[in-house]
Amino acid sequence: MAESIKDKVAIVGAGCTQFGELWDKSVSDLMVDATYEALEDAGIESKDIDAAWIGHWSETSGCTGMSLSGSLGLQYKAVSRLENACATGSDCLRNAAYAVACGACDIALAVGAEKLKDMGIAGLPNQYPLGTPMVLTNLSAPGLFAMLATTYFHRYGLSPQEGKRMLAHIPVKSHHNGAMNPKAHFKRELTVEQVLNSPIIAWPLGILDCCGVSDGAAAAIVVRASEAKKYRPDPVYIKALQICANPADGARRTDYDFTHIEATYRAGLAAYAEAGVKDPRKEISMAEVHDCFSITEALIMEDLQFSSRGKVKEDLEAGLFNLDGPLPVQPSGGLKCFGHPVAASGLRMLYEMYKQLQGKAGSRQIKDPKLGLTQNMGGHPADNVVSCVIVGL
Repeated sequence: MAESIKDKVAIVGAGCTQFGELWDKSVSDLMVDATYEALEDAGIESKDIDAAWIGHWSETSGCTGMSLSGSLGLQYKAVSRLENACATGSDCLRNAAYAVACGACDIALAVGAEKLKDMGIAGLPNQYPLGTPMVLTNLSAPGLFAMLATTYFHRYGLSPQEGKRMLAHIPVKSHHNGAMNPKAHFKRELTVEQVLNSPIIAWPLGILDCCGVSDGAAAAIVVRASEAKKYRPDPVYIKALQICANPADGARRTDYDFTHIEATYRAGLAAYAEAGVKDPRKEISMAEVHDCFSITEALIMEDLQFSSRGKVKEDLEAGLFNLDGPLPVQPSGGLKCFGHPVAASGLRMLYEMYKQLQGKAGSRQIKDPKLGLTQNMGGHPADNVVSCVIVGL
C-alpha cells in the first residue's frame, strides 16, 4: 500500500533571486544566489547537502547536474538535472522530498534556474507537434490558450465584452500584488481599462493578459519532519505532492471541451486526498498558480474547485481571490508580475507560500494562513504535465 508524503518532510530553508532581465548575471550566479539564501535561511552550509536536484528547461542553462555541482562545489555528491517543462521546479522539490522521506538522504536541495533573456525567448516562437506523427502545426502559445477563452465565452454565454472584462480582473489583481514585491520582474499597478485596451496578441488575449519571460532562480532545502525544528522554529511541512501527465487531450482525442485542463483537475483531486482537504474553497488559505495567460488562471480556479464550473466570473468580480479576499491567489504577483523563468517558477511559488506561512511576506502578508497551494502546468491545453503541491504549518 502506497504511503502519503503528508507531514513526513519539512522545508527549512528557501531562497529566490530577483526575477527579470538580468543581463549581468549568469545562470551560475543565479543558482548560487538562490541556494545561498536558502542555506543561510536553514542555518547550514553547502557541504551539509547530501543530494540535490537542479531543474533547467533550456539546455543552454545546463544539461547535467554538473551545472549545479560546479557552481556550488558539490562535487562527488548525488546531483541530478531534471526537466518537466513548466512543472520542472515543483518536480525537483518532489524528487528531493521523496529522497528524504525514504531515508536515502538527510538533507536535500531542490533548485530551479533559467537564463532565458540571453536566448531571445519571446514573442510567438516555433511550431507545436500536435497529435499526428511528423505533422507540425503553426500554433503559438497565445493562440492555443486564446482557444480556451473563446470556447469558455461561448459555453457559458458571455459576450466578447463580458469575457474580456472578466479576464481583465486577473492581471489587475496580480499587478496590485506584484507592485509590492521587491523581487518581482514587473512592479506596476494596472487598471481594467488598460488591460482591455492593450494590444491584441491572439484575440481575446492582449499583451497584458500574457506573462513575461524572465531570468531567475529559486531553491528549497528539505529535511525529515522529525528533524525540522533542529534547524528553525518555524519549518513549513509538505502536505501533498502530486504530478499528473495528461494523454494529449485535444491533440489525440475529440472529446476535449477546451474549457478546462483535466490534468489540473485530477492533480488537485489527488493533492486534496493526500492532504486531507475536503472543501478546497474553504480550507486552502492561499494559492500560487500557473497564470501564463489570464484565461489559464480563470480555468484553474474552476479546475481546483475554488469556483464552480462557469462561475469564476462572479468570484473574480466579488474579489474572492484578491489579497484581502477570502482566498488570495497570486499574492506574489504570479507569473504575470513576478515573471516566468520556466524551471524556477514552481519553486518561486513555493518560496511565496513559505514566507506567507511564516508571516514574513511584508506588505503582501495574508492574515493567519494555514494551507498554501501551488500549481504548475508544463505544456499547453492539448498536452501538459501539471503539479500540485500543498504546504502548511
